[in-house]
Amino acid sequence: MERASTRVDRRRVRSRVARLLGVFLALAVVLTGCVNNEERERANQVTPINVDVEKVPEIAALVPPEIARTGRLVVGVNVPYQPNEFKGPDGKIIGYDVDLMNAVGKVLGLTPVYKESQFDTIIPSVQAGTYNVGMSSFTDTLEREKQVDFVTYYSAGVQWAQAADSDEDIDPSNACGKRVAVQTTTYEDTDEIPAKSAECVARGLPPIDKVKFDSQDEAVNALILGRVEAMSADSPVTAYAIKRTNGKLKAAGELFDSAPYGWAVRKGSPLGPAMQKAVQYLMDNGQYEEIAANWGLQEGMIDVSVINGAVS
Repeated sequence: MERASTRVDRRRVRSRVARLLGVFLALAVVLTGCVNNEERERANQVTPINVDVEKVPEIAALVPPEIARTGRLVVGVNVPYQPNEFKGPDGKIIGYDVDLMNAVGKVLGLTPVYKESQFDTIIPSVQAGTYNVGMSSFTDTLEREKQVDFVTYYSAGVQWAQAADSDEDIDPSNACGKRVAVQTTTYEDTDEIPAKSAECVARGLPPIDKVKFDSQDEAVNALILGRVEAMSADSPVTAYAIKRTNGKLKAAGELFDSAPYGWAVRKGSPLGPAMQKAVQYLMDNGQYEEIAANWGLQEGMIDVSVINGAVS
């Protein structure tokens, strides 16, 4: 879920592909209105991947002792934000980010423990030490780097979507007066849409009617039901929503504002370099690509993980 801050790549200043359950909830409402969530999830379950990788002692040695002693990596995460982080049919948190974090945990000799949280409380909780890591499709931005360090692992952008049967092709750069859904506290909510709306007003045109939702699946649902004219989200989220709604949605305009996703750790913590080396190990040895391919996210793969890679 990109979620918000200053944006640049847009991959989600929170960034974050809409939750599978949510997408199909929306589709089911349109098509039948009577299929329950559990049945939808079973019918379209995404199978997580458990890659083969062992602990790497020289990298694991970089983990702060107070964390290493527990054998756990406490990860704050906000769901749903498919395909990056969402709940499977059994209620467990799954997704691309989860599979990659599990692999990083193996390299570090730690077991990730996922704690569901509100998006806007994750970074403060990392700062306070409640969570070791914040993982919620965060876009790595210069503003956020003032609060925490980010370990980059993916590159995303902003991609709009609209109803496939709409008579009008919506242009994200000229959407004055349109009703546009966003997830609250995402980059799209806090940066992108307000900036575009201000440009409209400056040109003497009506502002964009930004419609905020607590979760990405609610935003997708609103678009499918015609309550909004478009949706703006991180590119992985939008691509997944389009794919999972079986022709109900289509891309509106081109992808723009690409930027890195990052995992948040306390400012200056040795955990940052440890995680950076762990994900780089996965990149260099094939497991990273294997995980991305499982979720159909190869397009946003990066070759080098860095600490604090914000471009804006």
